[in-house]
Amino acid sequence: MTRRAFTLGALSTAAAATGVLSLPRAALAAPNTAYVMAYFTETPQFQGADYGLHLGVSRDGLNWTPLNQNNPVVTPTAGQLGLRDPFVLRKQDGTFVVLATDLKGTNFGLNSQYLHVWDSFDLTSFTGYRRIRMHTLNTHTWAPTAFWDAARGQYAIVYSANNGQDVFLVNYTSDFQTVSSPQVFFSPGFGILDGDVVIDGGTTYLYYKNLANGNLYGARSSTGAPNSFTTYTSGLMQGTGIEAPLLVKAIDGSGWRLWGDSYGPVNNDYYAWSTTTIGGNSWTPMNQRDYTPPMNAKHGSMIGITDAEYNGLIARWGTPNWVRLKSSNLPDRYVRHADNVARLDAYPFDPYQDQMWRMVPGLADSTGVSFQSVNYPGSYLRHYNYEVRLAANENTSVFRADATFYRTAGLADAAWTSFRSYNFPTRYLRHANYMLRIDPLSGSSSAADRQDATFRITP
Repeated sequence: MTRRAFTLGALSTAAAATGVLSLPRAALAAPNTAYVMAYFTETPQFQGADYGLHLGVSRDGLNWTPLNQNNPVVTPTAGQLGLRDPFVLRKQDGTFVVLATDLKGTNFGLNSQYLHVWDSFDLTSFTGYRRIRMHTLNTHTWAPTAFWDAARGQYAIVYSANNGQDVFLVNYTSDFQTVSSPQVFFSPGFGILDGDVVIDGGTTYLYYKNLANGNLYGARSSTGAPNSFTTYTSGLMQGTGIEAPLLVKAIDGSGWRLWGDSYGPVNNDYYAWSTTTIGGNSWTPMNQRDYTPPMNAKHGSMIGITDAEYNGLIARWGTPNWVRLKSSNLPDRYVRHADNVARLDAYPFDPYQDQMWRMVPGLADSTGVSFQSVNYPGSYLRHYNYEVRLAANENTSVFRADATFYRTAGLADAAWTSFRSYNFPTRYLRHANYMLRIDPLSGSSSAADRQDATFRITP
């Protein structure tokens, strides 16, 4: 993926000549084969709120695996002791820098003139923590994005501020230690928020939220210089409130994706659009069936990484010891328990742990699976009169049989999964009116019934 443009051929040659092989693999011109996402977390009632730096990884840039059990990998120790809107940039030397808003929680009346900053060799550790002062105004410093400005030979740090109106300011830096004085980067005549900047084919693209109508837009410039951008897209909206546009070029060459962080009708959901040509005005909403952001993720950034970096992140931080079950035909809904009833509910919700399951060897047959609740670890999904509920393990043969299922290829999509009952082998786990039950199903059942019985196993 070429999220930020840089040339490292000379660096690669020098490394090969000197035998220095400890540089990041990107600095040795290894191709990007995966993605990393940085984010913080919130849930509708804030039970899942955590204002540290979280990381997730993905092979396809659509379906994400949170790392470190979806716990932060590092948390600010100065300023307001929390972050929002983390942004990861690969620098010219192939290493990374992380920038983030200095704000913990949702008191948006608090102003900070600073950004949190970390350096990282490969995102398995974070060093040099500091805050850098971006301006002396009585305003916020929100949602940083950064890019390499080749014409200046410096990095540009762009962020949201208010100088009488909500605008984007920019400071230039060579080292992310000291920065130039701020100047207006983009001010189209109405309030704006949450910029994301990428460079592709000699054109600099800036996507932003229009505060006047709430939609997301794209602007572009042939130079990337301040005040040189012209808006070229129509407004994009999904849900009832959206912000934080996140623009990503697919590493497989299939085009571009634009993510938006939705806060309405409920806080904390992502929507996505796709296009084959970023320079056009043809963004198409994606089906939520085709993508799954990290659980509870808010206002993140995505960047391409190499295979070695992907494997290093997995080795360092680990993958979740729990799963979620996403509905095939109602892809905004996940299997959860509520008042001991197993059902599908639209994500997000609280308690968010109700959707988290440990998929353990089947209680009646270890070649099958049983679903142990994460927040009620002595309880499992079991069927009773064909209805599925959460129940404490009775440790009887009947309970063990009722709580055991066999994984099969999805009845509606072989790339997904269906679950056949252990003791009623013609019946499968399915939803009906949002409730879970087991019903007789087969490959000859109606398409709707087979879809009801098909799930994606996802973190």
